[in-house]
Amino acid sequence: MSIDEFGGGQGPDPDVLVVTTNDIPGYRVERVLGEVFGLTVRSRHIGSKIGAGLKSVVGGELRGLTKTLVQTRNQAMDRLVEQARARGANGVLAFRFDVTDAADIGTEVCAYGTAVVLARE
Repeated sequence: MSIDEFGGGQGPDPDVLVVTTNDIPGYRVERVLGEVFGLTVRSRHIGSKIGAGLKSVVGGELRGLTKTLVQTRNQAMDRLVEQARARGANGVLAFRFDVTDAADIGTEVCAYGTAVVLARE
């Protein structure tokens, strides 16, 4: 199924539709291929730790850390889509992110969901 059949897409890999819902109106799940995930761990450099420490005193957004987290989430999602595509999926249902501190030296981000083959009803 191409993205044209979905009538739009999101992100850099529009041939795999990724949604947070358990189903998609107008489509049926032909096959469930199982869980897929994308995982990445990013370390925090000393400059961001110092900047975050100073910012925590005066308050406000930690822009450097926000940017890093957005990049990390995007990388995890890209890896999820790669894994889904490699298994023959054109959709991922019940998509979620999980974020965890990794031994206080970085942040682990896991994107996960259920890879499926979708068809129009």
